Amino acid sequence: MNAPISRQEVARRQAELFHTHSAKAAPALIGWTLSLDGVGGRIVETEAYHHQDPASHSFAGPTARNAVMWGPPGVIYVYRSYGIHWCMNIVCGETPGSAVLIRAPEPTLGLDAMMARRGVDDPRRLTSGPGNVCQALGVTRTHDGMRVDQPPFALEPGPAGAIAVGPRIGISKAVEVPWRFGEAGSKFLSKPFPPG
Repeated sequence: MNAPISRQEVARRQAELFHTHSAKAAPALIGWTLSLDGVGGRIVETEAYHHQDPASHSFAGPTARNAVMWGPPGVIYVYRSYGIHWCMNIVCGETPGSAVLIRAPEPTLGLDAMMARRGVDDPRRLTSGPGNVCQALGVTRTHDGMRVDQPPFALEPGPAGAIAVGPRIGISKAVEVPWRFGEAGSKFLSKPFPPG
C-alpha cells in the first residue's frame, strides 16, 4: 500500500505540472483526481492546446473569451462549445495561451450528484466527453479563472496505466497533431483510440 502524499509534495507536483508544456502536461494529468465541491473522478482522457497551435482558442491572440488562457498557470478556462456545452481546461505551459482540455474522468466521487445532473445512471456515460464532464461536475462560466488547486476545486496526483496517444477530436485545424491522451483500455474514455 502506498504511503499518503504530503501536502507539500502535492503542491510541488501541481506547480511542476502547471509550468509544463501543455503537450507534456496533458498525458501527465492522466491518473490525477479532479473534483469540484467533492464531485469528480480520476482523469483518464485529455487534449493539449498551445498558443502556436491553429486549433487552439489562443492562436489568434488574447480576446475577451480566451483571456484566462493568458493568465497564471493552474487556473480553469471554461468556454461554451457550439453554444450548448461548457468545456473545462486547466491552463498549463511554459508560455501563456496554453491549456489542457479535460475530456473524461472516471467518475469516483459524488456519483449520486452526477447522476442527478446528467439524468443517466450508467457510470460510463456520466463524464465521457468534455460537455458531460462539466454537466456532471456542475462546472459553468462562473468557474472561469478559478484555481484548480484551491477550493471549491481539488486536484490530486495519482498513478496511471499505459497512455494511449492519438489525434484530437472535433477540430478542423491541425487535425494530424497527436495531442489527445488517454489511459489505454479505460472504459470511461469519450471515444476509443485508433489501434496502434
